[in-house]
Amino acid sequence: QVRLVESGGGLVQAGGSLRLSCTATGSILTIYAMDWYRQAPGKQREFVAAITRGGTTNYRDSVKGRFTISRDNAKNTLYLQMNSLKPEDTAVYYCAKANLVGYDYWGQGTQVTVSS
Repeated sequence: QVRLVESGGGLVQAGGSLRLSCTATGSILTIYAMDWYRQAPGKQREFVAAITRGGTTNYRDSVKGRFTISRDNAKNTLYLQMNSLKPEDTAVYYCAKANLVGYDYWGQGTQVTVSS
């Protein structure tokens, strides 16, 4: 059984930074691609960033240059460094483990609130 636990969310002023963490049970980060998603109130969940097992990264356009996805395989932890935060980044952020057809495990989410 895989379990993903996010942490690091909070309240920050616009222009500030936060680093989210997603700790996984089992040594899965080196085997599977891992993604970050977010969901704002009243909106659908949207893709934020991804990192493949080879280390290739991908971002949604609105966070490029501000967010960085990375992982520490020894700690089984995925990260999302978020800089220059904007009020529109306010959402619940989720990490997800990819499989061949989509995602098979999600974390419980961590709230990020950016005040203007």
